[in-house]
Amino acid sequence: MKLSVVIPCYNEEEVLPETAHRLTALFQRLVDQQQISVDSEIVLVDDGSRDKTWHIICTLADESPWIRGLKLSRNKGHQTALLAGLFDARGDAVISIDADLQDDIHAMEQMISAFRNGSDVVYGVRKRRDTDSWFKRNTAEGYYRVLAALGVEVVFNHADYRLLSRRVLEALKQYRESNLFLRGIVPQLGYPSSIVYYDRSERFAGESKYPLRKMLAFAWQGITSFSPAPLRAITGIGLLISIGSFGVALWALWMRLFSESTVPGWASTVIPMYFLGGIQLLSLGIIGEYLAKIYTESKQRPPFFIEAATTRTARTPETGHHAQPLGTDNTAD
Repeated sequence: MKLSVVIPCYNEEEVLPETAHRLTALFQRLVDQQQISVDSEIVLVDDGSRDKTWHIICTLADESPWIRGLKLSRNKGHQTALLAGLFDARGDAVISIDADLQDDIHAMEQMISAFRNGSDVVYGVRKRRDTDSWFKRNTAEGYYRVLAALGVEVVFNHADYRLLSRRVLEALKQYRESNLFLRGIVPQLGYPSSIVYYDRSERFAGESKYPLRKMLAFAWQGITSFSPAPLRAITGIGLLISIGSFGVALWALWMRLFSESTVPGWASTVIPMYFLGGIQLLSLGIIGEYLAKIYTESKQRPPFFIEAATTRTARTPETGHHAQPLGTDNTAD
């Protein structure tokens, strides 16, 4: 079986050498055990990094027969870089994993075993979140529950550590979405799947590429890409407010017709006005988010461009390879 491992990289110069060292050692062992073929590959995707990530990828590709690299023309985000690597991978099965070495690479052996037993999708799921802060653990788990409550099918405590078969990748290529949320797309494909549990470690080096701002944006992306629930919530809120407003109108009419003394006050005027104004602005914001997604999708722009790629003259452990821009003559793999 030919295996591809896809790793999106953004400013990962501190961790990449160790990541490559551990993965090539794992590949060697799997080849020795005849679990994977010798022409398996590790695909490192540089997502427009500003440090020496691409230089390191080229160096690693020269040193290892298993490593090759892709360089996107600009930073497009983790999900797009991951998609670029998945679409370029050539394996019978493709495993995606982050570069930070937090996910247990030895869980790949269980994924390969599950693939051989008939699973087209194998999800890597964390056993526990002991390495997370209290805030990160509770917000992450709460987010999965919110997605489930809104009708979005996701795997609890699963990120982007997964194995996909070749036929699943071919099915995934038919999705033309600009607003990517692979954690929601993959379960929709419907092929036989299984789960492999593993323990997550601390980041080996460098810093997280997902600060709170990006985490919130990614969470909102997942909700608005797969669930119309926020729009339906607007309808429900509007109905409740309408019922409440009608009740207040009846009360005001009753007081005017059957009471000789009414107590005038600004509160009964100002509070409903500001309350309704806030609800209207919130509703317009949510509707605008969905309209923006429709606008983005309607343009059908290419999700990414590959600026350069490393190429190899042969797929054997004894032969090196070099980096060159796309579009130039090269020997086919």
